[in-house]
Amino acid sequence: MSPLMSNKPSAIRGTNDFIAEEAARFDHVVDTFARVRRLYGFRSVHIPVFEHTGVFARSLGETTDVVSKEMYTFEDRSGDSVTLRPEFTAGISRAYLSNGWQQHGVMKLAATGPCFRYERPQKGRFRQFHQLDAEIIGSAGPDSDVELLALGQHLIEELGVAGNVTLQLNTLGDPESRSAWQAALLAYFNGHRDSLGEDSQRRLDANPLRILDSKNEGDRALVADAPVIDDFLTAEAAAFFAALTSGLDAAGVAWTRNPRLVRGLDYYRHTAFEFVTDALGAQGTVLAGGRYDGLIEAMGGPHTPAVGWAAGIERLAMLIDAPAPEGVDLAFIPMDDAASARGARLVAALRKGGGVAVETFAAGNMKKRMTRASASGARLAIIIGADEMRDDTMQVKDLVAGEQVRIPQAEAGFVGGYLAELRLVALTGHDGDVPDFPAWRTRNLGGQAR
Repeated sequence: MSPLMSNKPSAIRGTNDFIAEEAARFDHVVDTFARVRRLYGFRSVHIPVFEHTGVFARSLGETTDVVSKEMYTFEDRSGDSVTLRPEFTAGISRAYLSNGWQQHGVMKLAATGPCFRYERPQKGRFRQFHQLDAEIIGSAGPDSDVELLALGQHLIEELGVAGNVTLQLNTLGDPESRSAWQAALLAYFNGHRDSLGEDSQRRLDANPLRILDSKNEGDRALVADAPVIDDFLTAEAAAFFAALTSGLDAAGVAWTRNPRLVRGLDYYRHTAFEFVTDALGAQGTVLAGGRYDGLIEAMGGPHTPAVGWAAGIERLAMLIDAPAPEGVDLAFIPMDDAASARGARLVAALRKGGGVAVETFAAGNMKKRMTRASASGARLAIIIGADEMRDDTMQVKDLVAGEQVRIPQAEAGFVGGYLAELRLVALTGHDGDVPDFPAWRTRNLGGQAR
């Protein structure tokens, strides 16, 4: 029976619903990326989640598995073939051309969001997955590659997973280097055609570089003796790679050479890299990219150098420690409808004026409400009942210290000030003496209006 015809709907295979700790991990990765990319001057870019199919077919290659087997492609009601994006780079390159962004000079762009590929779901790999993306468009120098890799390394360090992740680096050379290397690979693998696996035999005619990625054990034995790019580098390509590696060393970005790391499509140049881990089993790549100087030209634009990377949010989220659960600062406990209405104004003022996170607990007996208030993480509770309504006061209880004081509702600013000081202490890690709320209020009354 179809999931839509059953009484209980189910999610599509390869998609996920996130809540609680999983959602917190996901959000922490996204928030950390937003914070770190600003330090490097990367500006946010938003592009459509679907494009004309030709955008991806031209950029990813008609013969690649992504285009031939994995893309979610369909005809819309106008009969146009459209595709849900399998990655960001092609869409950003299309946007660069469509909008004439060449006028802005070098652009450093960052994006986040869902991507889609129809493949067998497994650990860290889904049919709807989410990526972080960073691109530098319009710069041909190795300094941009260094900055982009430094951004990736910084992100991984900020997430606290640097000890589990290694940067693998290679050069693909310039077009002349790559062409000579590809010819040598073609001759080498043609000499061993009968020993290659079925997929690699097909790749040999389309793009022999992709055989270097083969997971077939027999192929891997042949790959070990295949020609390496270093034997074909022009002087200019060798100088580019030397400048890149010395720049990474100067920036404190540790790297390991992997001479078998490739990008199969012809528009890739020079730098190819992957940040990999052994903590996710076979799906060990968490961040990868390279220089794609020929892509925008292949899409019909002028020659435009560019370099970029993408990182899997779900994969990074699997590696990080769970962030502290979200909580609230203040619990509001009204004893009746009238108190709810009065307290709503106080709560609004605290949220908007003091940045205080407030949760209202209006249902259940008092004991249960206080229990839920404490479990919410709130430091203080404001309680308003009939007596407080009559004389415009409120009870404020310190849920940690257990102390309680009755104060005028006009002193709601004291509540916000106390919580602000607690946040400051937590933010700075300062071990300052912050007493319970009643004591803090008494200490500060002299300088505050009553």
